[in-house]
Amino acid sequence: MTTSEPLTSICSPLREALTRNRYDTDTLIEVLGPEVHAALGRNEPVPVRRASASCGELGTLIRLFLLADTCPESDAAAALAPLTMDDAVAAGLLEREDLVGDDIVTPGMRAAVDVRPVDTGAGVRWVFSDLDGGMRPRTTGPEHVIGVGHASLSLLRATPTEPVKTLLDVGTGCGIQAIHADSYAERITATDINPRALALTAATLELNGLDMELAEGSWFTPVEGRQFDQVVANPPFVVSEAKVVDTYRDSGLNLDGASELMVSQVVDHLVPGGTAVLLASWLHVENEDWRARVASWIPAHGVDAWVVQRDVADPTLYVGTWMRDGGLDPCDPDSAQRAEQWLNHLEDADVEGIGFGFVYLRRTDSPSDLLAEDLTHGFEDPLGSEALDYFDRVAWLREHDVLTARFLVDEHTALERVHLPGDDGWEQVVVRVHRGNGPLWQHEVDDLTAALLAGMRADGLPLGELVEILAYAHDEDPEAIAEAAVPVVHSLVRHGLVTPADLAAAAPVP
Repeated sequence: MTTSEPLTSICSPLREALTRNRYDTDTLIEVLGPEVHAALGRNEPVPVRRASASCGELGTLIRLFLLADTCPESDAAAALAPLTMDDAVAAGLLEREDLVGDDIVTPGMRAAVDVRPVDTGAGVRWVFSDLDGGMRPRTTGPEHVIGVGHASLSLLRATPTEPVKTLLDVGTGCGIQAIHADSYAERITATDINPRALALTAATLELNGLDMELAEGSWFTPVEGRQFDQVVANPPFVVSEAKVVDTYRDSGLNLDGASELMVSQVVDHLVPGGTAVLLASWLHVENEDWRARVASWIPAHGVDAWVVQRDVADPTLYVGTWMRDGGLDPCDPDSAQRAEQWLNHLEDADVEGIGFGFVYLRRTDSPSDLLAEDLTHGFEDPLGSEALDYFDRVAWLREHDVLTARFLVDEHTALERVHLPGDDGWEQVVVRVHRGNGPLWQHEVDDLTAALLAGMRADGLPLGELVEILAYAHDEDPEAIAEAAVPVVHSLVRHGLVTPADLAAAAPVP
């Protein structure tokens, strides 16, 4: 082979070596132990290096690919057999680097790319990416392909996995979202503007025995005129100046222009009823509601949108984090000047913070519906199935008059009353209902609403009749109670605390 050989040319013997040595997520946790494995996630090499010393050939693979250590060539050759060292170097998997100690020079090998086991829910997959400098300092290049990080894993967990025929992964990077989709999508198309990203994704597909379409180009250009059942994207959404320093994070669009482009155009590439899930960021501008900003990106017709803000970063923290992510030393004069320019650009745009989260979209034939909200508290259940249920609930609300419908309180909904000491003993200060599953939503309600919820049953009375009984019992105006109850019930249905009886009856039994 020559140095022009691609990584795909060595995938067969490499797969044999990785399989033989059980280079997978479960085995790593088993041999390293949970504490040391956690240290690996924190980029702390010493505990991992010590633990891997007794792991034989698997330990060599750990040091090569997870710690970016230089290992003796003889050890690397044994661990990677039947792959030869010459072929590994020619394909760009390894680099030669001598080990020097006590005036003795030993031929050595180190990784030229990252090869990492990932379990996306359908068994182990191995993913190629560029080394990130977490273990061995290095500066990222313009075509750097980022590996499986926190953002990509959060998107993976937030993506609906109901079976679909066609799926588009925009800006695939190392291909992790497309690989995840292989477990539920029949045909997958993955695009990227970066040729190196597509080359590494092609190698990842070959290594795992997967087949999907890869297309080069920016945004939706490679799939112009095509539509898909599902679109997933972790685009280069970093909020900065309108220039590209690193293709994996910089779009060349000003500020949050990348997110605006994706949100506003993705619906054109969805089939009717199709769903998109995007990672996105948006500005918090002085004297402007962030929700209004995102709402301006949504087409006025044909979209149900659920925007979930997971975090808001101060501009100073935001710039510093992304500078370090690119391997830059904040104390270096050139890096400091770059940070100064970046912060000045944000200040000139009156940016007070940068929001980050998920955007879920479903294509409809109705006027657009948008709910943009904060979801900054912790929760365990993935959001993907919640998003699909949310869209079903929105569609139901669009088609029904809640006053004529029957409801039941979801089995995971609890009523909580908070009392504090007062002059005459315990005094109630708040009443709320909250979900014990999914996003763990909470809603404050009043006593009349709590009483209304208590009367909801699948075989009970419609909401309008419950309102009349409640009004009579409390000597209240039924029209006034109905006027107040309708938006409350809409909100509780959206968040799944209250379920329409017919929608609950149609739901599949888990």
